[in-house]
Amino acid sequence: MSSMQSGSGASGGGQALAEAGIEERLEAHRAELTGYCYRLLGSPFEAEDAVQETLVRAWRGAGGFEGRSSLRSWLYRIATNVCMDSLRAGSRRARPIDLSPASHADAVLPGTTAAADWIEPVPDVRALPASGDPADVVVSRESIRLAFVAALQHLPPRQRAVLILREVLAWKASETAELLGTTVASVNSALQRARATLAQAGVAADGEGAADAAGMDKEHQALLDAYVDAFERYDLDLLTSLLHEDATLSMPPYPMWLRGHADIRAWFLGTGRGCRGSRLLPVAANGAPGFAQYRPAADGRGHTPWALQVLDVDAEGRITALTSFLDTERLFPLFGLPLELPGEPGESQQRG
Repeated sequence: MSSMQSGSGASGGGQALAEAGIEERLEAHRAELTGYCYRLLGSPFEAEDAVQETLVRAWRGAGGFEGRSSLRSWLYRIATNVCMDSLRAGSRRARPIDLSPASHADAVLPGTTAAADWIEPVPDVRALPASGDPADVVVSRESIRLAFVAALQHLPPRQRAVLILREVLAWKASETAELLGTTVASVNSALQRARATLAQAGVAADGEGAADAAGMDKEHQALLDAYVDAFERYDLDLLTSLLHEDATLSMPPYPMWLRGHADIRAWFLGTGRGCRGSRLLPVAANGAPGFAQYRPAADGRGHTPWALQVLDVDAEGRITALTSFLDTERLFPLFGLPLELPGEPGESQQRG
C-alpha cells in the first residue's frame, strides 16, 4: 500500500506486520470506514482524507497493536479521533432547505457559497459494504441518505459518533464507551440526547423512512424511467406529475431552494430553461437513485456536465426532493463519470 507508506517511517514491528499482510487487512476496511467518516463529516472528500489518514496511522502504529481489541475496533478508534480533530473547527455542513425558507421561481438567483458549507453526495460504492447481512446493508444505505447525514450535523461531534456507533453500526454501549474513552452512562445519555434531536428534525435515528434504492420494485423503477423520459424530453407536465405536491428542488452551492409543483415548473421554464435538451446517466449516490445531468454544449456538439442529481423517493412512489449538486468539476471524477458526452451524428446541424 504505497499510499500508506509514502512519507511514513514505520517501526520495525510495523514493517514485520506489513510483511505478514497487514496492508491488505487494513484496506479491507476502507469502504466501511469511509461510510463512517462520511456520516460524521458530511463530505466524501473529507471522509476519504480521514480514512487515508486513519490507515496511515494504523500502518505506522501496527508494531504497537497488541490485539487487546479487534483490528476493526482499533481502526474505528483511530478514525473517530481523526474526524473529531477535523470537527473541532466548529463548522457545520447543511442543505439549502436547512438554512432558509423556500424561495419562489422568480427570485433573483443568489451568489454561490463555499463548498465547505454543504452536505456533499457520496458514491454508494465508496461508502457501503459490498456484501453482508441484507438487513445491515439496508440500514447502511438508509443512514447515508442526504436527510439523515444533514440531521447528524445538528449533533455535537461526540453525540454524532455515539449515535452512529450505537444505532447504525449496532455497537454495544460498553464497546462504544471503550472506543470513546468514557463511561457507559455517558454513552447512554449522549444517545438519548441525540435521538431527541433527530426526532425533532423528523428523522429516524437509524435513517429509516425512504424507499430503498437497491430493493426498488418494478413500480419504483418505472417511476425513474418516467423521470428520465420526462426530463430528457423536457415534458414538464409529466415531470411535475411525478413529484410529491410538497417536493423540493435545491442546487448547492446556491443557498436558495424551491417547494411545490408551481415553483419547480416555473423554474425549469425560466432560470433553469438551459436544462432543456439534457441527457441523464444513472448513478448510485447516498443509498438513493441519482443521475448525472449533462446539458447541451454551447457549440451544439454533445453535452457537458451540469449537475449530479440525487432523488428522494417516498414509499408511495413520489419524488419528494431533487437535489442538484453543481460542483461537477469535483463530483463527476469522484463518481467515475465522463466529462463530456459526444453528440449524435448531425446533432449540431439538427439543433441549428
